[in-house]
Amino acid sequence: MKLRADQTGNRGLPMPLWLQGGLEAAQAAFISAIVVVLPLVGVWATDGFQDRAVDTLARLGGQAWLLIHGVPLELAHVNVGAAAAQPGSGLLSLIPLGLTLIPFLLAWRAGRRLARASYTDQLWQAFLGAFVVYAAFGAATGFVCRTPEVVINLWLAMSIPLVSFGLGMIVGARREAGSWSRLIGVDAVAWLSKTSQHSRWAGSYVGSALKAGFVAAMAAVCLAAVLLAVTIVWHWTDIIAVYEGLQAGALGGAVLTIAQLGFLPNLVIFALSWSSGAGFSLGIGSTAGPLGTSVGPLPAVPILGSLPAGQLDFGAMALALPVVAGILAGWWFLREGENHFDEWLSIKIKARWFTATVSTLFLGAFIGSVAGLLGGALAWVARGSAGIGRLTEIGPHPLWTAVWLAAEVGIGVVIGYAVGPWLERRQKLREANLDEAAYDDEHA
Repeated sequence: MKLRADQTGNRGLPMPLWLQGGLEAAQAAFISAIVVVLPLVGVWATDGFQDRAVDTLARLGGQAWLLIHGVPLELAHVNVGAAAAQPGSGLLSLIPLGLTLIPFLLAWRAGRRLARASYTDQLWQAFLGAFVVYAAFGAATGFVCRTPEVVINLWLAMSIPLVSFGLGMIVGARREAGSWSRLIGVDAVAWLSKTSQHSRWAGSYVGSALKAGFVAAMAAVCLAAVLLAVTIVWHWTDIIAVYEGLQAGALGGAVLTIAQLGFLPNLVIFALSWSSGAGFSLGIGSTAGPLGTSVGPLPAVPILGSLPAGQLDFGAMALALPVVAGILAGWWFLREGENHFDEWLSIKIKARWFTATVSTLFLGAFIGSVAGLLGGALAWVARGSAGIGRLTEIGPHPLWTAVWLAAEVGIGVVIGYAVGPWLERRQKLREANLDEAAYDDEHA
């Protein structure tokens, strides 16, 4: 089976697919490296670094390129405190997820181009060539850019960049193919037609519940982003005060802002964990949560000026955000009309009050668990270590984030699925411009 573009006879460039994949990977690697190095060049050109050597700048750029791909850097000979007498070391593993989008989007573009140039049973050749070249680029960067002060594991430098790059390639190829079945060459419709009706109902129920869990997780992330934006606006004067205290100049301030934008997705996940009640840490012994914040000395980063301090009078209200996300997911599942478990249970047991309660509670637990797992995975990706002093534990705890989010989303799903029929009824009334009495008479 061909991918979408092949149906028009377009086979792409007249070259072997593995070679085309390698060229696409090399292009993505070089462009992402240039984007990362350019801000560093600006700081270097304005005497922002003590070491003015070009090779030092190049190594720093390579280390930054590896970091945005998630490769941990072991920092040696770092003073762990202002009055520290002995040098220390730490692991820099806090990934700027905003900058990770650069190689991801470039890989997404490459995946679409390779999908247009490949038949379904040949796409693996293009992917293999791309992965080999990108892994080689990562290994070479790790080998060239490692120093006595920054230790880089070459195996990690070779393998970890393939995660974001490979994910972008797969998503881009799937976008071009139009469906997963066409991407991997499996006719899902034909396979499902061979299964029993009960299997299809069970598959529809599970599939819709998984989608609802994704809806809940994404809704919670969006609400957390709104909460973060409101917090930044509310503490804007505090952020500006930190900028003024740094006196970094126009270029230094611009580079600092770019770096903070790189960590903006991390901060959104921090806000998600904060709104769930799990909170997050900003160093060993420092916690921030909706019921109060207790942190030690923090680095002079302007965005940290928006961190709420002390006891919050209305902090507990933030716990409603994941519940709202669950309500939306429950309503979405109701509109899908795929609650076959409730139908099966009502056939087996005639007590409707019992079957409706059990099926709704099970649905809330199912969708809540899916949302919790997704939230925990996001928390695991967003957290890390700055490798210096107390700042070796930054970010939310994945397990507690998953537990809190699952519980709150599950409660919201039960509410949303229960009130969903009433919401649907109100919507139909608005569309028909009828009052409730007229609606009841019309449907009597």
